[in-house]
Amino acid sequence: MTKTWTIESVREAIGAKKISARELAAEYYKRIAERNGELNAYLTLSEERAYAQADRVDGMVTKGEALPALAGVPIAIKDVLNTRGVRTTCGSKILGNYIPPYDATAVSRLEAAGAVLMGKTNCDEFAMGSSNENSAYGAVRNPEALDRVPGGSSGGSAAAVAADLAVASLGTDTGGSIRQPGALCGVPAMMGSYGRVSRYGLIAFASSLDRIGPFAHNVADVAKVLQIIAGRDANDATSTTAEVPDYGATLGKPMKGMKIGIPKEYFAEGMDSGVREKIGLGIELLRKLGCELVDIRLPHTDYAIATYYIIATAEASSNLERYDGVRYGLRVEGDSLIDMYRKTRGAGFGAEVKRRIVLGTYVLSAGYYEAYYLKGQKVRALIAQDFRDAFLKVDAIVTPTSPVPAFKLGERTNDPLQMYLADIYTVTGSLAGLPGISVPCGKICGKLPVGLQIFGPAFGESQVLRLAHAFEEAGGAGL
Repeated sequence: MTKTWTIESVREAIGAKKISARELAAEYYKRIAERNGELNAYLTLSEERAYAQADRVDGMVTKGEALPALAGVPIAIKDVLNTRGVRTTCGSKILGNYIPPYDATAVSRLEAAGAVLMGKTNCDEFAMGSSNENSAYGAVRNPEALDRVPGGSSGGSAAAVAADLAVASLGTDTGGSIRQPGALCGVPAMMGSYGRVSRYGLIAFASSLDRIGPFAHNVADVAKVLQIIAGRDANDATSTTAEVPDYGATLGKPMKGMKIGIPKEYFAEGMDSGVREKIGLGIELLRKLGCELVDIRLPHTDYAIATYYIIATAEASSNLERYDGVRYGLRVEGDSLIDMYRKTRGAGFGAEVKRRIVLGTYVLSAGYYEAYYLKGQKVRALIAQDFRDAFLKVDAIVTPTSPVPAFKLGERTNDPLQMYLADIYTVTGSLAGLPGISVPCGKICGKLPVGLQIFGPAFGESQVLRLAHAFEEAGGAGL
């Protein structure tokens, strides 16, 4: 059986010359060659860039130089993040041959920290989906159950870590697209607060919601990757100037006395019985760790899905109008400019992206803007206020990540509403701009992973990670 590497074990082994960074990269490319055919987790591999970086790390070892935090660590990047010289498709035909001239800030920070970028992972087209079945390049399969979805939209990034085809990976989260696939694939997965990580170089879906965050084998590694990519970036005016704390410093501190909010609205009808049982065991484990459980209310939760799909589709409609066949990407010639637009977008976009563009254009149109988009923004403010009120009483909020375990491939593709409801527990934190993590919380029938979701107050990533780490160390994954 192949070794499961962590960030620390990679740095130690490379520093002690037990393995070179080039040898480790080659080991992971071998794993990818063996398993990616059935999983479809990677869309593009970047061997030339990866081996060049590995050689730089090995050169540092030879010279006796201090190794950076992620020296030699194989990392996968979701295919909505720009990578200089490496194809970036957003899972769409319209960008099938796009090769960016620059790196996203998160990517450049990883590489500056010594990470070896293995390649780009599959995702729902333009990050729009909850199952990774909307990719123009085929669905990703869940490594835990090959007949089931890995979750979306960052399904390839989750599957790559779960199948050990990367030590860590980056995904993006707009309404649950990091946390939900993390839950369904059984790996820790986190989004920081809105503005904590620069979005520069992230190809936009919904600009007021999109966030970049890590997947890894354990919470400590999630914290290390977040530490590297977080912080102010002059290229992104929405990135925060708030100082980035040492996320690893608080891991392992006692949990006694921490107040955990349990929102009644997240335990209503519609939750799978197996998920309910595992989350119940998870909450009981937190009690045993010394946490104080507090019943709370988040009264506007019922409006979250509708609010999210108004705001997200409106922003998608605006962001995706740039793909017109004129400046870059796919072009299908037509008899006129309008005909060229129509044919290019008709051939280049998939059904779900078209659906969201149409919905978003509608809610922004004259006569409907105030009735839908403006009202959606007002309800978003109420949802955010619910959380602010709750965090006056508690230190963190715990919920299920997904109402159901991984569902079968094809099961929901013809029912968009059922697909959208897969995000019912994640969109609230997205709308409120809060940090959230999903940590493994047992498996239904020993097979299908369940995720426990932890929310913290804005820029409260440290306490979210601290609680998640304590839960993990106490055996939460084995419940």
